[in-house]
Amino acid sequence: MHAAVVCWGIGEAWKVEEIQVEPPKASEVRVKMLYASLCHTDILISKGHPIPLFPRVLGHEGVGVVESIGEEGGDIKEGDMVIPTFVSECQECENCVSGKTNMCLKYPLSFTGLMPDGTSRMSAKGQKLHHVFSCSTWSEYMVVNVNYLVKLPPTMITSGSFPLPHASFLSCGFSTGFGAPWKEAKLEKGSTVAVIGLGAVGLGAVEGARVQGAARIIGIDKNDKKREKGKAFGMTDFINPDHHHHHHHHKSVSQLIKDLTAGMGVDYCFECTGFAPFINEALEATKLVFI
Repeated sequence: MHAAVVCWGIGEAWKVEEIQVEPPKASEVRVKMLYASLCHTDILISKGHPIPLFPRVLGHEGVGVVESIGEEGGDIKEGDMVIPTFVSECQECENCVSGKTNMCLKYPLSFTGLMPDGTSRMSAKGQKLHHVFSCSTWSEYMVVNVNYLVKLPPTMITSGSFPLPHASFLSCGFSTGFGAPWKEAKLEKGSTVAVIGLGAVGLGAVEGARVQGAARIIGIDKNDKKREKGKAFGMTDFINPDHHHHHHHHKSVSQLIKDLTAGMGVDYCFECTGFAPFINEALEATKLVFI
Protein backbone atom coordinates (compact mmCIF):
# COMPACT_ATOMS: atom_id res chain seq x y z
CA MET A 1 0.00 0.00 0.00
CA HIS A 2 1.27 3.45 -0.91
CA ALA A 3 -0.04 6.97 -0.30
CA ALA A 4 -1.32 9.06 -3.21
CA VAL A 5 -3.47 12.14 -3.77
CA VAL A 6 -6.78 11.04 -5.29
CA CYS A 7 -9.61 13.10 -6.75
CA TRP A 8 -12.80 10.99 -6.68
CA GLY A 9 -15.04 13.23 -8.81
CA ILE A 10 -15.53 16.61 -10.50
CA GLY A 11 -14.62 19.43 -8.10
CA GLU A 12 -14.28 17.10 -5.11
CA ALA A 13 -11.68 17.81 -2.44
CA TRP A 14 -8.37 16.02 -3.05
CA LYS A 15 -7.71 13.23 -0.55
CA VAL A 16 -4.57 11.38 0.49
CA GLU A 17 -5.50 7.69 0.12
CA GLU A 18 -3.78 4.36 0.52
CA ILE A 19 -3.55 2.84 -2.97
CA GLN A 20 -2.17 -0.34 -4.55
CA VAL A 21 0.49 0.04 -7.24
CA GLU A 22 1.12 -3.10 -9.32
CA PRO A 23 4.52 -4.13 -10.72
CA PRO A 24 5.43 -2.79 -14.17
CA LYS A 25 4.64 -4.83 -17.30
CA ALA A 26 6.73 -4.98 -20.51
CA SER A 27 8.05 -1.54 -21.59
CA GLU A 28 7.02 -0.06 -18.24
CA VAL A 29 8.93 1.03 -15.14
CA ARG A 30 7.90 1.73 -11.58
CA VAL A 31 9.27 4.98 -10.21
CA LYS A 32 9.68 5.99 -6.57
CA MET A 33 8.71 9.65 -6.55
CA LEU A 34 11.09 12.04 -4.75
CA TYR A 35 9.63 15.46 -5.55
CA ALA A 36 6.53 16.68 -7.33
CA SER A 37 5.09 20.08 -8.16
CA LEU A 38 1.68 21.56 -8.92
CA CYS A 39 0.70 22.75 -12.40
CA HIS A 40 -2.53 24.65 -13.07
CA THR A 41 -3.54 21.81 -15.40
CA ASP A 42 -3.87 19.51 -12.35
CA ILE A 43 -6.54 21.88 -11.00
CA LEU A 44 -8.35 21.93 -14.37
CA ILE A 45 -8.23 18.13 -14.56
CA SER A 46 -9.73 17.81 -11.07
CA LYS A 47 -12.60 19.99 -12.34
CA GLY A 48 -13.21 17.58 -15.23
CA HIS A 49 -11.28 19.25 -18.10
CA PRO A 50 -10.67 18.22 -20.83
CA ILE A 51 -12.22 14.78 -20.17
CA PRO A 52 -13.80 13.83 -16.82
CA LEU A 53 -12.09 10.56 -15.84
CA PHE A 54 -12.41 9.64 -12.17
CA PRO A 55 -11.18 8.51 -9.71
CA ARG A 56 -7.82 10.01 -10.63
CA VAL A 57 -4.38 10.29 -9.05
CA LEU A 58 -3.28 13.87 -9.71
CA GLY A 59 0.09 15.38 -10.61
CA HIS A 60 2.13 15.28 -13.81
CA GLU A 61 5.27 17.16 -12.78
CA GLY A 62 7.82 15.24 -10.77
CA VAL A 63 11.21 13.63 -10.42
CA GLY A 64 11.93 10.16 -9.09
CA VAL A 65 14.20 7.14 -9.12
CA VAL A 66 13.50 3.97 -11.12
CA GLU A 67 12.66 1.25 -8.58
CA SER A 68 11.84 -1.68 -10.89
CA ILE A 69 11.55 -2.48 -14.59
CA GLY A 70 9.24 -4.74 -16.57
CA GLU A 71 10.74 -6.61 -19.54
CA GLU A 72 12.43 -4.36 -22.11
CA GLY A 73 13.21 -1.28 -20.08
CA GLY A 74 15.12 0.24 -23.01
CA ASP A 75 17.94 2.57 -21.99
CA ILE A 76 16.43 3.09 -18.54
CA LYS A 77 18.00 1.15 -15.64
CA GLU A 78 17.11 0.66 -11.99
CA GLY A 79 18.45 3.56 -9.94
CA ASP A 80 18.20 6.08 -12.80
CA MET A 81 16.84 9.52 -11.96
CA VAL A 82 13.94 10.32 -14.29
CA ILE A 83 11.28 12.90 -15.00
CA PRO A 84 7.97 11.91 -16.62
CA THR A 85 6.89 13.65 -19.82
CA PHE A 86 3.45 13.62 -21.40
CA VAL A 87 4.97 14.28 -24.85
CA SER A 88 7.05 11.37 -26.11
CA GLU A 89 9.49 11.27 -29.02
CA CYS A 90 10.18 8.14 -31.06
CA GLN A 91 12.66 10.26 -33.10
CA GLU A 92 11.68 8.34 -36.24
CA CYS A 93 8.14 9.36 -37.26
CA GLU A 94 7.27 12.17 -39.68
CA ASN A 95 6.60 14.67 -36.87
CA CYS A 96 9.68 13.81 -34.79
CA VAL A 97 12.09 14.22 -37.73
CA SER A 98 10.35 17.36 -39.08
CA GLY A 99 12.24 19.82 -36.91
CA LYS A 100 8.94 21.69 -36.63
CA THR A 101 7.04 19.69 -34.03
CA ASN A 102 7.68 16.93 -31.52
CA MET A 103 4.04 15.80 -31.29
CA CYS A 104 5.00 12.17 -31.85
CA LEU A 105 2.71 10.02 -34.02
CA LYS A 106 3.95 6.68 -32.65
CA TYR A 107 3.50 7.59 -28.97
CA PRO A 108 0.76 10.24 -29.05
CA LEU A 109 -0.49 12.45 -26.23
CA SER A 110 -2.43 10.25 -23.84
CA PHE A 111 -5.90 11.46 -22.83
CA THR A 112 -7.29 8.11 -21.65
CA GLY A 113 -5.73 8.35 -18.19
CA LEU A 114 -4.56 4.75 -18.66
CA MET A 115 -1.48 2.88 -19.86
CA PRO A 116 -1.13 2.50 -23.66
CA ASP A 117 -2.72 -0.99 -23.36
CA GLY A 118 -5.90 0.54 -21.88
CA THR A 119 -5.39 -0.72 -18.31
CA SER A 120 -4.26 0.86 -15.03
CA ARG A 121 -1.57 -0.20 -12.53
CA MET A 122 -3.19 1.73 -9.66
CA SER A 123 -6.28 0.97 -7.64
CA ALA A 124 -7.96 2.02 -4.39
CA LYS A 125 -11.01 0.59 -2.58
CA GLY A 126 -11.38 -1.92 -5.41
CA GLN A 127 -11.59 0.77 -8.10
CA LYS A 128 -9.06 1.38 -10.86
CA LEU A 129 -7.41 4.79 -10.74
CA HIS A 130 -6.66 7.00 -13.74
CA HIS A 131 -3.47 8.88 -14.53
CA VAL A 132 -3.45 12.59 -15.40
CA PHE A 133 -1.79 12.08 -18.81
CA SER A 134 0.89 9.42 -19.15
CA CYS A 135 1.69 9.55 -15.43
CA SER A 136 0.55 10.57 -11.96
CA THR A 137 3.26 12.09 -9.80
CA TRP A 138 1.40 12.73 -6.54
CA SER A 139 1.96 9.17 -5.44
CA GLU A 140 4.78 7.47 -3.55
CA TYR A 141 5.16 5.10 -6.53
CA MET A 142 3.91 5.31 -10.09
CA VAL A 143 4.11 3.03 -13.12
CA VAL A 144 4.82 4.72 -16.43
CA ASN A 145 5.48 3.55 -20.00
CA VAL A 146 9.22 3.83 -20.67
CA ASN A 147 8.62 6.07 -23.71
CA TYR A 148 7.22 8.83 -21.48
CA LEU A 149 10.33 9.24 -19.33
CA VAL A 150 13.48 11.33 -19.65
CA LYS A 151 16.65 10.27 -17.86
CA LEU A 152 18.45 13.07 -16.00
CA PRO A 153 22.21 13.07 -16.73
CA PRO A 154 24.00 11.56 -13.69
CA THR A 155 26.67 14.31 -13.81
CA MET A 156 23.95 16.92 -13.37
CA ILE A 157 22.98 15.28 -10.08
CA THR A 158 26.43 14.31 -8.70
CA SER A 159 27.88 17.77 -9.36
CA GLY A 160 25.20 19.23 -7.07
CA SER A 161 24.74 22.09 -9.55
CA PHE A 162 21.10 21.14 -10.09
CA PRO A 163 18.99 20.68 -6.94
CA LEU A 164 16.50 17.82 -7.44
CA PRO A 165 13.54 19.68 -5.87
CA HIS A 166 13.65 21.99 -8.92
CA ALA A 167 13.81 19.16 -11.47
CA SER A 168 10.09 18.44 -11.33
CA PHE A 169 9.32 21.79 -13.03
CA LEU A 170 11.07 20.46 -16.14
CA SER A 171 8.27 17.90 -16.65
CA CYS A 172 5.83 20.52 -17.89
CA GLY A 173 5.54 24.22 -17.11
CA PHE A 174 9.07 25.56 -17.19
CA SER A 175 10.09 23.57 -20.27
CA THR A 176 6.95 24.67 -22.14
CA GLY A 177 7.92 28.30 -21.55
CA PHE A 178 11.63 27.85 -22.22
CA GLY A 179 10.98 26.03 -25.50
CA ALA A 180 8.76 28.80 -26.91
CA PRO A 181 11.47 31.42 -27.64
CA TRP A 182 14.08 28.74 -28.30
CA LYS A 183 12.38 26.07 -30.44
CA GLU A 184 9.19 27.75 -31.66
CA ALA A 185 10.01 31.43 -32.22
CA LYS A 186 13.77 30.78 -32.71
CA LEU A 187 14.26 34.31 -31.59
CA GLU A 188 17.14 36.35 -32.93
CA LYS A 189 19.77 37.97 -30.72
CA GLY A 190 18.82 41.54 -29.86
CA SER A 191 15.05 40.93 -30.09
CA THR A 192 12.55 42.70 -27.87
CA VAL A 193 10.18 40.39 -26.03
CA ALA A 194 7.08 40.63 -23.84
CA VAL A 195 5.83 37.79 -21.61
CA ILE A 196 2.25 37.98 -20.33
CA GLY A 197 1.92 36.02 -17.07
CA LEU A 198 4.94 35.09 -14.95
CA GLY A 199 4.06 31.65 -13.60
CA ALA A 200 6.30 28.63 -14.27
CA VAL A 201 5.56 28.86 -18.02
CA GLY A 202 6.14 32.62 -18.17
CA LEU A 203 9.37 32.49 -16.18
CA GLY A 204 10.54 29.71 -18.49
CA ALA A 205 9.82 31.98 -21.47
CA VAL A 206 11.76 34.83 -19.82
CA GLU A 207 14.77 32.57 -19.22
CA GLY A 208 14.52 31.14 -22.76
CA ALA A 209 14.46 34.66 -24.23
CA ARG A 210 17.49 35.65 -22.11
CA VAL A 211 19.46 32.59 -23.24
CA GLN A 212 18.58 33.39 -26.88
CA GLY A 213 20.09 36.86 -26.39
CA ALA A 214 16.98 39.07 -26.24
CA ALA A 215 17.92 42.73 -25.68
CA ARG A 216 14.79 43.55 -23.73
CA ILE A 217 12.33 41.31 -21.88
CA ILE A 218 9.15 42.91 -20.55
CA GLY A 219 7.22 40.85 -18.00
CA ILE A 220 3.54 41.48 -17.23
CA ASP A 221 1.81 40.18 -14.09
CA LYS A 222 -0.74 41.40 -11.53
CA ASN A 223 1.29 39.89 -8.69
CA ASP A 224 3.99 42.34 -7.52
CA LYS A 225 6.07 39.47 -6.09
CA LYS A 226 6.79 38.44 -9.69
CA ARG A 227 8.93 41.57 -10.20
CA GLU A 228 11.80 40.05 -8.22
CA LYS A 229 11.28 36.54 -9.61
CA GLY A 230 11.18 37.78 -13.21
CA LYS A 231 14.38 39.81 -12.76
CA ALA A 232 16.15 36.71 -11.43
CA PHE A 233 15.33 34.95 -14.74
CA GLY A 234 16.42 37.85 -16.96
CA MET A 235 13.42 40.20 -17.18
CA THR A 236 14.46 43.81 -17.86
CA ASP A 237 11.11 45.61 -17.35
CA PHE A 238 8.04 44.81 -15.25
CA ILE A 239 4.46 45.95 -15.73
CA ASN A 240 1.71 45.44 -13.16
CA PRO A 241 -1.49 46.36 -15.09
CA ASP A 242 -3.30 47.05 -11.80
CA HIS A 243 -0.96 50.00 -11.18
CA HIS A 244 -2.05 51.75 -14.38
CA HIS A 245 -5.65 52.65 -13.62
CA HIS A 246 -6.07 56.43 -13.86
CA HIS A 247 -9.44 58.15 -13.40
CA HIS A 248 -11.43 55.13 -14.60
CA HIS A 249 -9.23 55.03 -17.71
CA HIS A 250 -8.06 51.47 -18.13
CA LYS A 251 -5.09 50.86 -20.43
CA SER A 252 -4.91 47.52 -22.21
CA VAL A 253 -1.92 45.24 -21.70
CA SER A 254 -0.89 45.78 -25.34
CA GLN A 255 -0.97 49.56 -24.87
CA LEU A 256 1.18 49.32 -21.73
CA ILE A 257 3.73 47.28 -23.71
CA LYS A 258 3.66 49.82 -26.57
CA ASP A 259 4.16 52.66 -24.06
CA LEU A 260 7.44 51.04 -23.03
CA THR A 261 8.62 50.59 -26.62
CA ALA A 262 8.07 54.10 -28.06
CA GLY A 263 4.70 53.00 -29.45
CA MET A 264 6.23 50.30 -31.64
CA GLY A 265 5.47 47.13 -29.73
CA VAL A 266 7.82 44.15 -29.33
CA ASP A 267 9.27 41.68 -31.82
CA TYR A 268 7.81 38.71 -29.93
CA CYS A 269 5.07 38.38 -27.34
CA PHE A 270 4.44 35.18 -25.38
CA GLU A 271 1.00 34.67 -23.82
CA CYS A 272 1.51 32.49 -20.71
CA THR A 273 -1.74 32.86 -18.75
CA GLY A 274 -4.19 30.80 -20.81
CA PHE A 275 -6.69 33.70 -20.50
CA ALA A 276 -8.20 33.79 -24.02
CA PRO A 277 -8.58 37.60 -24.47
CA PHE A 278 -4.83 37.99 -23.90
CA ILE A 279 -4.11 36.16 -27.17
CA ASN A 280 -5.48 39.26 -28.92
CA GLU A 281 -3.47 41.54 -26.60
CA ALA A 282 -0.32 39.57 -27.49
CA LEU A 283 -0.99 40.12 -31.21
CA GLU A 284 -1.69 43.82 -30.64
CA ALA A 285 1.55 44.16 -28.64
CA THR A 286 3.79 42.95 -31.48
CA LYS A 287 5.23 45.18 -34.20
CA LEU A 288 3.35 45.47 -37.45
CA VAL A 289 5.55 44.26 -40.27
CA PHE A 290 4.77 45.39 -43.80
CA ILE A 291 6.64 43.63 -46.59
